[in-house]
Amino acid sequence: MYAVIKTGGKQYRVASGETLKIETLVADVGSTVSFDEVLLVGEGESVKVGAPLLAGGSVKAEVLAHGRGDKIRIVKHRRRKHYHKEMGHRQNFTQVKITEIVA
Repeated sequence: MYAVIKTGGKQYRVASGETLKIETLVADVGSTVSFDEVLLVGEGESVKVGAPLLAGGSVKAEVLAHGRGDKIRIVKHRRRKHYHKEMGHRQNFTQVKITEIVA
């Protein structure tokens, strides 16, 4: 069984037992969070699609860790204008493990 959930402005296809990194959540490590914005639930050939959300659908997950992603480099450069700017960015994330999908 799999589901498509919406969190942090993004959509994720999740399955039970799967681990993924999502946008930062305000939750303690080891606690359980519930995602109520379920867009789709599928199992084999049967697929339930919400319009836009699936009524009564939820996905439960356990918070494993909080962290920061790899650094990306941002470079701005204007040729012949003596302008050169470099910056770095590290995005915060929360790592969760999907425990249950309720259709």
